[in-house]
Amino acid sequence: MNNLSAAIVLLAMGTATGLMAQNDAVSYVNPLIGTQRSAIGYGGTMPFVTTPFGMTDWTPQTRQNKISITSYNHDDTTISGFIGTHQPAIWMGDYGYVTIIPQVGELRTTPESRKLGYSHASETARPDYYLVSLDAGSAGKIRAEMTATERSAFFRFTFPNAANARLIVEASRPGIAGMASVDPEAREITGYNPHRMDAHLGPFALPNFKGYFVVQFEQPPLHMKTYGMDSGQSETSRGAYAEFKPGQTIQARIGTSFISIDQARENLRREIPGWDFRVVQEKLRAQWNQKLSSLQIAGAADNDKALIYTAMYHALLYPRMFSEYGRYYSAFDDSVHSGESYTAYSIWDTFRAENSMLTLLAPERISGMITALLQNFKEGGWMPKWPNPSYTNIMIGTHADSLVAEAFRKGFNGFDRQLAWQAVYKDAMTPPDGDTTRRWLDREEHTPYEARGGLTYYKQLGYIPTDKTDEAASRTLEDSYDDWCVAQIAKALGRTADFSFFLKRSLNDRNLYNPAIGLMNGRTSDGKWAPIGGGRDDPENRSASGWTEGDAWVYTWSPLHDQAGLIQLMGGAENYDNKLDQHFSGGHNVHNNEPSHHYGYLYDFGGQPWKAQAMVRKIAAKEYDASPGGLDGDDDCGQMSAWLLFTAMGFYPVNPASGEYMIGSPMYREISLTLVNGKTFRVEASNNSAENVYIQSASLNKTPLDIPVITWEQIQAGGVLHFVMGPKPSKWGSNWRPALIPGN
Repeated sequence: MNNLSAAIVLLAMGTATGLMAQNDAVSYVNPLIGTQRSAIGYGGTMPFVTTPFGMTDWTPQTRQNKISITSYNHDDTTISGFIGTHQPAIWMGDYGYVTIIPQVGELRTTPESRKLGYSHASETARPDYYLVSLDAGSAGKIRAEMTATERSAFFRFTFPNAANARLIVEASRPGIAGMASVDPEAREITGYNPHRMDAHLGPFALPNFKGYFVVQFEQPPLHMKTYGMDSGQSETSRGAYAEFKPGQTIQARIGTSFISIDQARENLRREIPGWDFRVVQEKLRAQWNQKLSSLQIAGAADNDKALIYTAMYHALLYPRMFSEYGRYYSAFDDSVHSGESYTAYSIWDTFRAENSMLTLLAPERISGMITALLQNFKEGGWMPKWPNPSYTNIMIGTHADSLVAEAFRKGFNGFDRQLAWQAVYKDAMTPPDGDTTRRWLDREEHTPYEARGGLTYYKQLGYIPTDKTDEAASRTLEDSYDDWCVAQIAKALGRTADFSFFLKRSLNDRNLYNPAIGLMNGRTSDGKWAPIGGGRDDPENRSASGWTEGDAWVYTWSPLHDQAGLIQLMGGAENYDNKLDQHFSGGHNVHNNEPSHHYGYLYDFGGQPWKAQAMVRKIAAKEYDASPGGLDGDDDCGQMSAWLLFTAMGFYPVNPASGEYMIGSPMYREISLTLVNGKTFRVEASNNSAENVYIQSASLNKTPLDIPVITWEQIQAGGVLHFVMGPKPSKWGSNWRPALIPGN
């Protein structure tokens, strides 16, 4: 019996209803965290019922989602359906989605007319199960239950006795040429939705793209019918519905696909072959427990466990699986291929810590995820920066280079390493089409693939000028890091000349340091300093100064690979730390956006690790809690959650492709991670508390550890990282300094 089968048996022994009360890891997950705007912020998350890395996520729909709006918001009081969504983040769009709506009374197909009231008191939200009681007015209540598999969902609706029951399947919204058809004999509604909300943000039209679905009912409908399918009704939604006798419990299962209706039906056959809701739900719970239980926490209250296990849940959602039993539709050449695929890489965000977290939590998927990026390269010409599911040109840099370099550094070999070199070399050396005739504006529509916008100037001048390319200063600094990553790949492949070339070019970040102000500063094409202003909420000045969602304070420490060089430029470690003090005391640290995520750990580089210990604990306490409003900033496909997970464990990958982790301050008495290789890495923190945040001493496997750094190899070897904590700063780790990359 394998581990998953054993878990299912144990779960079945503990419940007769599928609603389990035991304190397994899943019971601590609260998918409602991040769904409400609060004083902390707004995570933009949804209470998904899905598998780890599931292709389709299922959530109650309290509002119509679009770019800038998600399907569920905790403050809403009505539900207008249950959507199978592929929207990965609030600022990205959905595509190929399908919605099922329970209803009694007259047929109502618009979101406003079909919405039903609910209260959170009647709501249960977990990764494996969602339950809610919907208010159907004088007719009574509709009980809605939901569970899921990787590409399919299982619904159970219990209707009141007062009127005929109805299930509506919305194929597409007004203005979208979706399709739905009914087969009463098979008790099926089938169809497709060709909508891609992000279609305007990339170069490809993708005429073959469709999200297909098959809906099957266990109980025989009284009748079935389509709506909105007449050619002259483009202003209405399109779909179909089935009506049933009153007072029944109706079970429906939905298969989804991006290949065909037949493939959607096959996905459903493989994943939900029967009509036992509990079996499907228990299997999903076991899948989540298998992943979540790899992390164990001691000395944490239930609220803390909810915070950490929910962060794990969020971190294990993306990238999403995009292949279907050996085949996948490619949104890069509009064709179907053989192989494995993933999408929804929010790489500008997730290269910082989320991807590194997945190398620990889901290493069995890393080679497949890199292979998917390389397939995108073969099919579309470039590795993407934000595939959803095609090119979107969102954000800057080519940080897929970092993901590839991290895979090389950590010994993942299940992908074509020579093809990887071709892909990162093209990123680093080939400017995008029209590079000198475009400014590459943020979310500019229908452009060629952006890659490294401004690369032509970068190669000529050693920086990207602010008067030629938007976000030029940020691009220069992030391209420098990507060059360092390309250098590491060249080194691993024995390409000595390429290694030297890209290592030297990775020091271009130093070209933007302005000693007069002690900060990074954009330059114009004539070499002069650009205006320094322009924060995240000041887009006009931000364009002139060259920053991406930030300012000079946000980006000065952004060269992840060259903190030693920055220390030298600033005149030594003391000045470096003093400047960090100004950064934090001046309110410049914006944790709800990713460029600041490593800043709390930077005091390790300047010889004041006790400040890092206090700062990361302060950030964690301020930016996260276990309430629906307890997540600041968009979770960005798990990056915000990955920061919390690493910080809870006491270390963080400041330079993720280096294989090194900077030590902060562990949040709990003990936290252990069971690795896929069978070993366990445990972090112990004696005397730990909210006051005792400072490391007094440390050891690794009983050998004194005097530096604030651990490595990938040390983690993978298993063992115990032990800290003694105290209420006052100590000099532990203060003698360590990073190695300087020699250069200009």
